[in-house]
Amino acid sequence: MTSRPETSGTLPLTDLADMKRRRERIVMVTAYDYPSGSLADAAGVDIVLVGDSAAMTVLGYESTVPASMDEMVMLTRAAVRGAKRPLVVADMPFGSFQVSDEEAVRSAVRFVKEAGADAVKVEGAGPTVSRVLALVGAGIPVMGHIGLTPQSATMLGGFRAQGRTSARARQLLEDARTLEQAGCFSLVLEAVPAAVAARITEDLTIPTIGIGSGRDCDGQVLVYHDLLGLYQGKKPRFVKRYAELATEIRDAIERYAADVRSGAFPGDEHTYSIPDEELAAFLSGSKAESETEA
Repeated sequence: MTSRPETSGTLPLTDLADMKRRRERIVMVTAYDYPSGSLADAAGVDIVLVGDSAAMTVLGYESTVPASMDEMVMLTRAAVRGAKRPLVVADMPFGSFQVSDEEAVRSAVRFVKEAGADAVKVEGAGPTVSRVLALVGAGIPVMGHIGLTPQSATMLGGFRAQGRTSARARQLLEDARTLEQAGCFSLVLEAVPAAVAARITEDLTIPTIGIGSGRDCDGQVLVYHDLLGLYQGKKPRFVKRYAELATEIRDAIERYAADVRSGAFPGDEHTYSIPDEELAAFLSGSKAESETEA
C-alpha cells in the first residue's frame, strides 16, 4: 500500500493544488465516526469526506435527503476526532444551504465551529454559485460537486450518469469553470463520462475528485461502506470492493451467538478471579447477612 509521507497537523488546502500540478493522485474516502476517521488517517488518505451518504450507510434512511444538520454535525465531530492529518470536509445536507446565502453560512459555521471541519462541500451549480461566493466570503473553504448530485437526483432523472450529450457536457464544463471562479478549492465530479471529466480536469486549475468519472480526474473518492463491503444496498457500477466485511462481521456475530447459547463463552480466560481467602470471607459474610435478615 502506498501512502503519503507522515506529517504533523492537517493537510493544508494549498497542498491539493500543488498535488495537481505535480500530477500526484489525491485520495479521498468517506468517514462518519471516530473509528473510520482514525483508520482513514492511519491509511494515509489525503481527504476525509463526512458525506451525507451517512444517511443511508449509517442512519438507515432510503436516500441522502433526510440527513439533518444536527446528525451531520455529530458525525463530523466524531470523524474529526479520529482524522488528525487528513483534510476533513463536511457534506452540507439537503435544506442546509438551498434556502439562502445566509442560511448556508449559518450551517457551514456550525460545521467549522461545532464540529471542527476544515471545509464544507455543496452540491450543484446555478443558484449554488451564490452560496459558494457567500461561504468563501465568510472564510469557509468550499468543495463543489457537479454531475450526479444525489440531493437533486429526482430532477436529474434518477441516479444516472450526467453529461452524456454534447450540450449537457458543455454545461458541466461551464458549471465547473463558474464554481472555480467563485472560489471552490476542489470539485467532485460524480458519474460524468470519463472523456468529459478528463476535459474538465484539464481545463481547471483546482483539483477534481472523481467518483464514477474515470481515471483522469486528479483524485478519487469512494464511500467507506462501499469499498469495504459493509453496505448491503445496491452497488453502483463504479464501486470497487476491497473487502467483504459485512460477511465477516455477520459470521463473527453468529459464532458469538452460538458460543453464548452453548455456554462456550465466556471461558475461564475471559473472566476475573478473586483470592480464595477474600472469596471465603465474602461468602461467609453474605451468608451471615442472609441469616440475620431471615
